[in-house]
Amino acid sequence: MASELRRIFHLSDIHFGLENNRALDWVKQQIVEKRPDAVAITGDLTMRARHREFAAATEWINSLDAPVTVEVGNHDMPYFNPIERFFAPYKRFRGMQEKVERELDLGALAIVPLKTAVRMQPRLNWSKGWVSSRALERCLAALDALPKDTRALVAVHHPLREVGTQGTALTKHGGMALRELAKRNVEAVLSGHVHDAFDIMEETEEGPVRMIGAGTLSQRTRSTPPSFNEIEWDGTKLTVHVRNLQQVDTPDMQIDDVPENALPPRSEGEPVAPVRQVPRVDPPVH
Repeated sequence: MASELRRIFHLSDIHFGLENNRALDWVKQQIVEKRPDAVAITGDLTMRARHREFAAATEWINSLDAPVTVEVGNHDMPYFNPIERFFAPYKRFRGMQEKVERELDLGALAIVPLKTAVRMQPRLNWSKGWVSSRALERCLAALDALPKDTRALVAVHHPLREVGTQGTALTKHGGMALRELAKRNVEAVLSGHVHDAFDIMEETEEGPVRMIGAGTLSQRTRSTPPSFNEIEWDGTKLTVHVRNLQQVDTPDMQIDDVPENALPPRSEGEPVAPVRQVPRVDPPVH
């Protein structure tokens, strides 16, 4: 059983341009000390996909002493250059190209990517997720190609949740993707986007799927301080610890439902972590 032990650091929403440098220094030191088998970064590396933000993200990510896989987030698509957004949306990832949507083989466990950030979609809010048929087919083909007894973590940026009406779904076709994942040896879906951690079971017609969300390592906090997930796999069980500099316990760092966006909760009934560290003023985004 000891040979099956795996440790994965799940980071998300670093938002270089509005990053939390103290948190990043701490995470990097944790990687040096604990030597995880893999680091999964589930998108939003930058704030506005500026060249200087990508340069800083590339330098930091490439300095990590561990196998890394990176998902593309909606903030990582060019904001100010529509031509590049439509025709070369991943050009600014070139310094870490080999890590983007990289499948990682960890023996009895694998990390498989599923892209949810798209260059355009037929609704006004392009910050939300969209699972295309092509992206889902690639993910399912990779899962089906794994050895029979291998379990998988599927890495996405947006939680695979379709909340609200058809026009405001958090991730369009997320429900369809979850149903397909429920048919396979998927241990959990790792995501970011909402800036608060969570660990919930999502019911589908094909069975339940565990959804694990990481918080943010930026100044754009929602209702919890900056954090990342330390995930341990012992061959049969997946355990999640939400690590943070304030030493808040994991249950107090996790929200019990998935909000529609990463904004601090301002309305009654929005999911809020028990720690309730909601900023009085929203962090700047420009």
